[in-house]
Amino acid sequence: MYTSKVKVFFYDADPAGIIFFSNIFRFAHSVYEEFMRTLNTEKNFFIDRDFLLPIIHAEADYLKSIKPGDELKVELIVTQLKKSSFELSYNMYNTNSELAAKVKTVHVCRGKKEFKKIDMPEDLYKKLSANMQQV
Repeated sequence: MYTSKVKVFFYDADPAGIIFFSNIFRFAHSVYEEFMRTLNTEKNFFIDRDFLLPIIHAEADYLKSIKPGDELKVELIVTQLKKSSFELSYNMYNTNSELAAKVKTVHVCRGKKEFKKIDMPEDLYKKLSANMQQV
C-alpha cells in the first residue's frame, strides 16, 4: 500500500462548497503518479517511446462531503494484476479518519505505435505485484 496526502483547495469546489465530482479523479491521478515514480522502474512510463498505460475504466463513490481546506489521506492499493493490465483502488480519508471517497482505475499497457494491448514490461509487473493486496 502506498499512502499520500492531498490538500483540497477552494478552486476544487463547486458553488455548493463541496468538491466538484471530477476532481476526485485528479486527486487519485496525482497519487498514482507519485506511486509510479516510487517504483523506480527501468523505463519512465510517462515519457517512454514504446508503451503507454492509459486508463480504460474509472469509478468513484463519494461517502462523505469533501470541502475546501480538507486534507485527505489517500491509500493506493494494487488490487488486480494481469499480464497487460492492472487495477488500482484508492481510499480517501478525511481529517476525522472517516472514509470519504473510494476510487478505482484500470490501466492497460498498449504499444505506442499501433496502440494495441501488449504485455507489461517485466520490471513494472514485478514491482506492481510486490504492492498487490486483496480488498
